[in-house]
Amino acid sequence: MSANNPLKPSQRMKIPRQESIEQAPGARSVNFLEVSYGFDEDRAIQESQRCLECKQPYCTDGCPVGIDIRGFIDLVVQKDYVGAVKKIREANYLPAICGRVCPQESQCESLCVMGKKLDPVAIGKLERFVADYEMKNNLFTPPVTAGRREEKVAIVGSGPSGLTCAAELAQKGYQVTIFEALHAVGGVLRYGIPEFRLPKEILDLETNRIKALGVEIYTNFVIGRTATIDELFNEWGFKAIFLGTGAGTPTFMGIPGESLSGVYSANEFLTRVNLMGAYKFPQNDTPIRIGKAVGVIGGGNTAMDAVRTSKRLGAEKAYLVYRRSREEMPAREEEIHHAEQEGIEFLLLTAPLRILGDRNSWVCGMECQKMELGEPDESGRRRPVPVKGSEFTLELQTVIEAIGQKPNPIIQATTPGLDTSKRGTVVTNEKQGTSRAGIFAGGDLSRGGATVILAMKDGKEAAAAIHEYLNPAG
Repeated sequence: MSANNPLKPSQRMKIPRQESIEQAPGARSVNFLEVSYGFDEDRAIQESQRCLECKQPYCTDGCPVGIDIRGFIDLVVQKDYVGAVKKIREANYLPAICGRVCPQESQCESLCVMGKKLDPVAIGKLERFVADYEMKNNLFTPPVTAGRREEKVAIVGSGPSGLTCAAELAQKGYQVTIFEALHAVGGVLRYGIPEFRLPKEILDLETNRIKALGVEIYTNFVIGRTATIDELFNEWGFKAIFLGTGAGTPTFMGIPGESLSGVYSANEFLTRVNLMGAYKFPQNDTPIRIGKAVGVIGGGNTAMDAVRTSKRLGAEKAYLVYRRSREEMPAREEEIHHAEQEGIEFLLLTAPLRILGDRNSWVCGMECQKMELGEPDESGRRRPVPVKGSEFTLELQTVIEAIGQKPNPIIQATTPGLDTSKRGTVVTNEKQGTSRAGIFAGGDLSRGGATVILAMKDGKEAAAAIHEYLNPAG
């Protein structure tokens, strides 16, 4: 035990893992307000006291950006919440976002020693608590930055990798400019993640804090169209460029009926709702048509966001159609649990065969087939195998495909000498460098689809590599 936490390990282990305060499922399934309210102070203190203060903090090993988790939790025990969030911000400049959307259960919390026999410490919820405490009490102060440098660095894309890279470089004193193709900052954080998981006021707050570091932001600026990468170097005077444009181009299954009205990619559907505010129609100009029954194809977080959004838009039946079992679903367990609570109907071990249309070419149903699990495939998950004679028709008015995205090819097509993979991703080395000197890349543009925190890891590592590139002598 320590001076800050007087409880013996045996006493700490008797404290149950604290649960977030949440909206009731019946109420939240018809509104877009945030589902979870997080911890109150009492729950945060109790949860922080569960930490065993391991000499070897394996939890930090599980954090892609290397947060000093033991250190920030110790500050929570001391009720120094501002000190705790500052400790987090030493490694992660977006704590209020990561505390909400980061998959802690498969990263830091999966290595928590407490979790070997009991429930792991709720690291993510503690991160959110201290970030929200600072926000609610208006206690944020920008970190001290290094002296202003002459070198200019461009960041293309304002998603999690771009924002992180910008914050890291700005703190080192570089003149940083972000170029965003859309009219609002945030990338996938804005257009992909629903309001009920990440309120836009939180995103705006975090991005404004990056602006406070002196970062300049241009919106409605499409690199490859408004200006090319080479023009940024030759005419704008940038010495290094980070590409973080994400993976915003949808993929489809290639089954019959995908051209029918009422078929969306999850990317289009969520962009209409989240970025363009279709859930507020007619207050906002963007409409979106949802029938009584909606089928969402996929089993990841994007599929979960789409099907839960459909329910909130008024669908009486919202189905999640996934060809494997619940155990193989890549979505976060918390999101699956919330979806089940909200009345989402899971059609597991089910594969779509074709989408059916009426005489006006609108979706009226989807033919499906039951599956069973066979041997593992290259992903390590058991391969779904069709069950003969198990076909059935699902009555639907809307179908949303959430089976993955790939990068937009504009930058790759307009940047000579930039190596790409067969999947259209930009090829990077271990330091996020590309085949072109001075150009770095990360996030979904190089990974082809990953988590917010892994994109942030790339942005952070790219910033360190850019600093090294611009200072070869050290």
